[in-house]
Amino acid sequence: MLDRIRDTDGTRLDRSAYHGQMRVETERVNGTAWKLERSQFFTEAADDPAWQAFKSGDWSKSLGIFEDERESLTAEAAKYARQGSRFCRLRIVESSVTPYVQWEMHSLKITDEAGMPVRILAADAIRDLEHGLPLPEVVILGTRVLYEVCYDDSWTARGARRIDDPAVITQTAAEMAELWRQAEPLPAYFKREIAPLPPPVS
Repeated sequence: MLDRIRDTDGTRLDRSAYHGQMRVETERVNGTAWKLERSQFFTEAADDPAWQAFKSGDWSKSLGIFEDERESLTAEAAKYARQGSRFCRLRIVESSVTPYVQWEMHSLKITDEAGMPVRILAADAIRDLEHGLPLPEVVILGTRVLYEVCYDDSWTARGARRIDDPAVITQTAAEMAELWRQAEPLPAYFKREIAPLPPPVS
């Protein structure tokens, strides 16, 4: 189903509407929330201070900003736990880690440590699911709603398509759970593949 999400009927939302809906839906999520990231590069929002520090070459400042987000991420994880849920993030990586992915991994490490688990899956493990196009960027909130996150040519987020079909959501969540089972917990991956790397050139 993941490879057919683009062909599934959905409601297009601009970025503001998508973020507004996400705030509402995460307050009533039932079951596991999933996020799949496939692209090896994104252009983050212009007002993201960690992104701006990274782009300007200030690696230490960027990592410090990530660390400052730990408290809010811990609070977010606790909110999911109170709802009887958790937010699981699956990051697909190519064998040669891009500067963006290296940078993002430091943020994901804190996310994982804060209580929202992250796992890493090599792109080779999903090749048989990709028929001409990479898997889409997807967020699933329990059994209620699925979002296909949409980007422009520079990989700047432009909103999402909302999919409400229960059968699609259930099947996609099951596929996500199977990929999650195959994936490696972030701490081991980070220690082996990311920690030894010098600061990247953005």
